Amino acid sequence: MDGSARGCAARGSLRSRAVPTVYRLPSTVQVIVLGVDPGTAVTGYGVVTDGGRGQHTLVECGVIRTRARDPLAARLAEIFDGITELAARHRPDAIAVEDIFYGKNVKSTVSLGHARGVILLAGQRAGLAIHEYSPSEIKKAVAGTGSATKEQIQFMVARLLRLKEAPAPADASDGVAAALTCLMTARVAALLERRAPERPLRPAVAADVASRLRATR
Repeated sequence: MDGSARGCAARGSLRSRAVPTVYRLPSTVQVIVLGVDPGTAVTGYGVVTDGGRGQHTLVECGVIRTRARDPLAARLAEIFDGITELAARHRPDAIAVEDIFYGKNVKSTVSLGHARGVILLAGQRAGLAIHEYSPSEIKKAVAGTGSATKEQIQFMVARLLRLKEAPAPADASDGVAAALTCLMTARVAALLERRAPERPLRPAVAADVASRLRATR
């Protein structure tokens, strides 16, 4: 699908109603992954689908922003509500979350850990398969090297999704990259196999999943 990701909008889970960038969902979608780049100030996300044969499509991307003057507990609640809302709206099969980068700033690392905690809790509560990837794993999966720059990641995200421009801001692009990593490294057939009973697969898709599972076992 050709399209532009410019303007992936900021959105507070409850406070802000800014509309994120949404893309037309193809009818052949088989698996949906919600990718998340955690942060207490800005949490980036991207919803990406796999339509089979490596055809990945961006459905929605954006960021959840919180206010610096709010208490940490309130900001974490907003992130939790935002991820819960996305899971309810898109009903993904899995959530892919970027792991902590252990830098010299201990306070930032601890703060990021809090954000990751509520994101993982939201994914667990939604019944999603949870996949965690280090920053270097995401870089290697998307750009081919664990030392790729942010600009290189954005370029490759746009290329892999056949977009005219990379998702913006960079936090949204990082969320999309996490989702792509899951789709390119996880066993998509296994994700479909564990899909909730209330979301049955179409007969043709179920047959395809069965054949893919046989091939990977």
